[in-house]
Amino acid sequence: MTDPQIAILMLGLFIFMVLLGFPIAFTLLAMGLAFGYYAYYDPLRMDTVFDNRIFDLTVQNTFSVMSNDVLVAIPLFLFMGYIVERANIVNRLFFSLQLAARHLPGSMAVAALATCAIFATATGIIGAVVTLMGMLAFPAMLKAGYDQRFASGVICAGGCLGILIPPSIMLIVYAAIAELSPLRLYAAAMFPGLLLAGFYMLYVIVRAALNPSLAPKPREEDVPPAGKIILQVLTSVIPLALLILSVLGCILFGLATPAEAAGVGAMGGLLLALVYRSLTWERFKESVYLTAKTSAMVCWLFVGSWTFASVFSYLGGHALIEHWILSLSLGTVGFLILAQVIIFLLGWPLEWTEILIIFVPIFLPMLDTFNVNPYLFAMLIALNLQTSFLTPPMAMSAYYLKGVAPSYIQLVDIFRGIMPYLAIVIFTMVIIYIFPEVALWLPDYFFGELPSQ
Repeated sequence: MTDPQIAILMLGLFIFMVLLGFPIAFTLLAMGLAFGYYAYYDPLRMDTVFDNRIFDLTVQNTFSVMSNDVLVAIPLFLFMGYIVERANIVNRLFFSLQLAARHLPGSMAVAALATCAIFATATGIIGAVVTLMGMLAFPAMLKAGYDQRFASGVICAGGCLGILIPPSIMLIVYAAIAELSPLRLYAAAMFPGLLLAGFYMLYVIVRAALNPSLAPKPREEDVPPAGKIILQVLTSVIPLALLILSVLGCILFGLATPAEAAGVGAMGGLLLALVYRSLTWERFKESVYLTAKTSAMVCWLFVGSWTFASVFSYLGGHALIEHWILSLSLGTVGFLILAQVIIFLLGWPLEWTEILIIFVPIFLPMLDTFNVNPYLFAMLIALNLQTSFLTPPMAMSAYYLKGVAPSYIQLVDIFRGIMPYLAIVIFTMVIIYIFPEVALWLPDYFFGELPSQ
C-alpha cells in the first residue's frame, strides 16, 4: 500500500473505532502514535525502539496546546457557564421569560428557546444546556399539555445554539485550528446566531398558531399579577443580560482579549450567584470540578487531533483529498456546496469535535483557490455543525435529552421532533450565503475589511 492509501485506512479505522464507542481524544492520540510510528520509522537512525520522531511530535503538540494563549479562554468561559448553571440562575430566567411571552402562541416553547439563546451566551457547553433545559423546561411543557415531539425538538435545537452564539467554545477551537482572529469570529457569529434563534422562535409561533393543540395556552389562573411579572423579569433578566453584554462588549470593542473577557465573565458569574444567594460551597466545588474535567477533555482533544492530523498529512491524506476536489473543476458555489454536504454527512456518525479538528483543515488551504472569505466559510461551518448534534444516529442532543426525560419518551419521537430544525439550519445557511453581509458586516465594522476582500 502507498502512504496516501495508508492515510485513508487510518481515517477509516478512526471512524470505525469512534462508532464502537472508544473515547475520541485518546483514540485520536493512539491512532496518531501507531500510524506515526510507521510513517516516521527509519531503521538506519534508530538506536532504541523509542527512537522515533512521532514521540517528539506528540510532546511538541502537547506543549503547544498548553501554551496557546487563545485556549486560555476555554476554562474561564466554562467556569462562567457552570456557575450560572449551578446557581439556578437559568431557572429564574426561564420562569421570567415564560411570563413575559405568555400571550404568544407556544409561549413556553418560545421562552425555552430564548432561555437557551441567552444561556448560550453565558456558556458554550451544549450538553449542559440541553440537560438543564431538559430537566427544567421539558417537564414543564409536558405538564402544560405540549406535544412530546414538539417539546423535544425545542429543547434539542435550542440547546445547540451554544455552538454558534458567542462566546462559543467551538469558535475558540476553530480560531486556533484555522489561525483566525477569535475577535472577528465572535463578531461574525453574532447575527447568524441570533438569526437562527429567531427562525426557531418564528417556526414555533407559526406552528403553534396553526395547531394550538401542540402548545396549549396557559390558564389565566396560573398567570400572576402584572406587577409581579414585571418585577420578576427585571430582577432575573437584566442582571444576566448586563453580565453577558459586558463580556461580549469588551471583546467586540477591543477592550479585552477573549481570555481577559472570560475572566471578567467568570468573576461576574460568581458575583451574580452571590447576589442571588444561590451559591453554596458544594455548587462552587462542582463548578470547579466540571470546569477542570471539560477543559482537560478539550486539551487532550487538541493533543490527539493535532498528532493525528500531522501524521495524516505527512502520509499524504490531505493532499490526496485536496487533489480529488481540485480535479472536479468546481466553481466557488460548487466547492462550498461540496464542502458543506461532506460536513453535513459527517455529522451523522461523528460529533463536531472530530469534524472540526480532522476534516475542516482539509478545506482551509483551498479557500484562496476558490476565493472564499475565511470568516464566511467559518460561519457556514459553524451553522452546519449544528446538524452534528441533530442528525441520527449520533444526534447527541437527543441522547442528552433522553437521559433526563421521563421513561415513556421514546428516542424515535425525539428524533422526529428534531427534523424541522434541521431544515431551518439549512435554510439559514442559504440565507448567509446569499447575504454574506449578515456574517461579515459586524466584524468589518469593528475591525475593518480584510485585505483580500
